Amino acid sequence: MPKKVLVIDDEPHVVKYLTVFLQDCGYETCSAGDGEAGFEVLKKENPDLITLDLQMPNETGTRFYRNLIKTKDYKDVPVIVISGIPGRHLAVSKPVAVFEKPIDREALLDTIRKTIGE
Repeated sequence: MPKKVLVIDDEPHVVKYLTVFLQDCGYETCSAGDGEAGFEVLKKENPDLITLDLQMPNETGTRFYRNLIKTKDYKDVPVIVISGIPGRHLAVSKPVAVFEKPIDREALLDTIRKTIGE
């Protein structure tokens, strides 16, 4: 069974780009447009890894992450931050990695494979 990646980003073109790329690489994907919706998808889909934008409407990625690490069932799900805002490394205490937009696809794929396998 393929590993599943949850993509949380408020930019539809980024979500489409990442989900198509990850599916082409053999991963199953699910997505959400902000942290609030992301938590609902997280509970429903139980992903193996999350890619997380930080600056989003409604609920930010930072708030999503804080809720994630407080929740027993999900606190160990690895998170990769993908953001275009400065200081992004300060918003999430223990990300697997931090990538700037535009995304280096090969480096992202390498990080995902090292984190959850293929």
